[in-house]
Amino acid sequence: MSKPEVWLRGERVEGIGAGLQPVAHALLQAMEDVEHAASSLSVEELWTKPGGAASAGFHLRHLAGSLDRLTTYARGEQLSDDQLAALRAEGEPGASATDVIAHVRATIERALDQLRATPDASLDEPREVGRGRLPSSVRGLLYHAGEHTSRHAGQVITTAKIVRGLAGG
Repeated sequence: MSKPEVWLRGERVEGIGAGLQPVAHALLQAMEDVEHAASSLSVEELWTKPGGAASAGFHLRHLAGSLDRLTTYARGEQLSDDQLAALRAEGEPGASATDVIAHVRATIERALDQLRATPDASLDEPREVGRGRLPSSVRGLLYHAGEHTSRHAGQVITTAKIVRGLAGG
């Protein structure tokens, strides 16, 4: 029998306040899921766009890039030129699954460090998102970061299954 999902293991993520445990669990589950689903994909499989849909590689890069952007906004900062350049390059093929998954892992680890540094008392502080400076809060941004990461992890899983199916595996 496989392990239960992270949120069902009865474990708190050390150093993270109660208000952000669900976000930490979502990020950790996404990491486990994408490693399992995509680590064995070849470069060709990683960047295949089945039926014109986005590739698993895109979803992995977007997962990491959006997590980085959302945590930037949660800190009360605006995006850097490097972050904007990474956003434009999310769909560019070529990197291996090992490299892209390592980038995802590093981004999730940075996000977990940020969660550890975020006191529950700050969760309702206002934050602005994007060029339009749309209203949100630390809580809203971090919860969306967990939810959005989970969404793209699911897309990686599905796309990897489709690509393997098309290849006869």
